[in-house]
Amino acid sequence: MTDAPAAEIFDAAQIEDARRMFVGGIEFVAAANSTDALPPVGLTEIAFAGRSNVGKSSLINALVNQSIARTSNTPGRTQEIIFFKLGTALTLVDLPGYGYAKVSKSKSAAWNTLIRQYLRGRPGLRRVCLMVDSRHGLKPSDHDVMGLMDEAAVVYQVVLTKADKMTANELKTVMAALQEAMRPHTAAYPYVAITSARTGLGLPELRASLAMLAGPA
Repeated sequence: MTDAPAAEIFDAAQIEDARRMFVGGIEFVAAANSTDALPPVGLTEIAFAGRSNVGKSSLINALVNQSIARTSNTPGRTQEIIFFKLGTALTLVDLPGYGYAKVSKSKSAAWNTLIRQYLRGRPGLRRVCLMVDSRHGLKPSDHDVMGLMDEAAVVYQVVLTKADKMTANELKTVMAALQEAMRPHTAAYPYVAITSARTGLGLPELRASLAMLAGPA
């Protein structure tokens, strides 16, 4: 990737259209624990990935303004790929959290295999939102997933979560480190989204960015 401005710029109409798209109604499609159980590809798919307990489910719920993704204080709870249809615009895909050490090695391996198979073989997948806790930055397991997406030529966007817990100077430091770490990753989307599910920070812009991908796969 190359260096880019700190944020994408959207006008008021784009922000409002995206808000209507995301909060206008959402429908559960499927929960798959194997590639054989994946639903047929229809609309463009946007997947959400991240380490366990990164705040992924909370952010998905905030984006659509309702509780669709199950949140838990117990990391590693979600074990399936969950599909939701956003009207006739997009399919949102909630991937199992990865990198949680307190599950069995066999279960962790099964989740990682499922995620890898989905990322490598899903023709309707247009972007992965890679959730990263702004307080902790990229971890080795994040780099592993980024490498996999580079290999599979799947575009992914780093989305910093829980930014309300950081000062402006701390966020600048995190962003500088991210830009440097992302430089060799060819499939990385150039804009990092800075968000907070609690305050709504960055959600309008993230919706607008994802809305640009809407339509048939």
